[in-house]
Amino acid sequence: MDGQERGAAPLAGRRILDLSRVLAGPWATMVLADLGADVIKVENPRGGDDTRHWGPPYTGGESAYYLCANRNKRSIAIDLASADGQRIVRELAARADVLVENYKQGGLARFGLDYESLAILNPRLVYCSISGYGRASPLADRAGYDYVVQAEAGLMAVTGPVDGEPMKVGVAVADLFTGMAAAQAILAALIAADRDGQGQHLDMALYDCQLAMLANVGSAALVSGREPRRWGNGHPTIVPYQLFDTSDGQVVIAVGNDGQFAALCNRLLDRPDLCADERFATNRARVQHRDDLLAELVPLIAAQSTDWWLGGLQAIGVPSGKVRGVREALDAAETLARGMVETVAHPTAGSVDLVASPLKLSRTPVRPAAAPPLHGADADAILGELGYGISSIAELRGSGAIG
Repeated sequence: MDGQERGAAPLAGRRILDLSRVLAGPWATMVLADLGADVIKVENPRGGDDTRHWGPPYTGGESAYYLCANRNKRSIAIDLASADGQRIVRELAARADVLVENYKQGGLARFGLDYESLAILNPRLVYCSISGYGRASPLADRAGYDYVVQAEAGLMAVTGPVDGEPMKVGVAVADLFTGMAAAQAILAALIAADRDGQGQHLDMALYDCQLAMLANVGSAALVSGREPRRWGNGHPTIVPYQLFDTSDGQVVIAVGNDGQFAALCNRLLDRPDLCADERFATNRARVQHRDDLLAELVPLIAAQSTDWWLGGLQAIGVPSGKVRGVREALDAAETLARGMVETVAHPTAGSVDLVASPLKLSRTPVRPAAAPPLHGADADAILGELGYGISSIAELRGSGAIG
């Protein structure tokens, strides 16, 4: 802690009303929950968040998919189609700093729970809408699915084998990009609300976020006017920067500059002629003569073991790594040293292991992880905070307004 006194998590005292489900919205609100906010997850009484049923695997009746995006929250099941349910959400929104939703266009307006309606009750409310294509879009009425957005926003076109078909990424990155971007936008809007005393409507789209995360590939397409191609495990503008076969496995070698390439040739390959060759002396030249260079490197690297290469490359300062399986990565010493896997108590599973928050703050750390809530588990407590008594809560449950 370097002598610093530990303070409360940064968002302690903030209230987040989470009407979202599946991944992008819940990921954003989990980030806010980790940072200390009280996140109330509003689910439908008939099964709750879709991801509760996306399995196997399950533990204690809960899916691993649901567990990945809902730690540090409380859950209440509310029927938004009922007048009582709508009233409860309005009461919660009147006390909230933030509302997050990912309903279809107009879905909440028919319940009187749209931004314009709730801003009258709470002018400071930050209301974040997450959708596939944005509320102000010719495709606003289309549902947003990560796989489709990866296809339509260019990511699949540049992912996969050079001569193979386009491939999606192994996790739902368009959703995750959007969740992280939404969390950033919400934090910025909270700062603005503290300064100006007014909330605002945030319009976050999976499509926009995926386009933005094309990064250098998108920029290259705009600058060159050409369609980027797939490079498999290679890199479009850095060489050598790819996966190589060794005598007993595979190794990633990521030569980031000309000095590293010279060290590779002179100190490990014993081939000073390669870095002296004008075709390979600079990264620009190596990109232009990629095939010629790889014809030299591939058999050299295949002659030694993965461990030989990892040890040698690390010794000379050339970035490298082996391809780990997910379990191997989660069990690695550096994973444990960083506290990136947490074991938390769970009401039905006994305990569950969760991937932890990556946010590391020295003075105001994220809150300790709490297990994702069971469906509707916190209804009595949440309604009690609104002033509902035991008999009123029983009536709401009997009418089906809450689960």
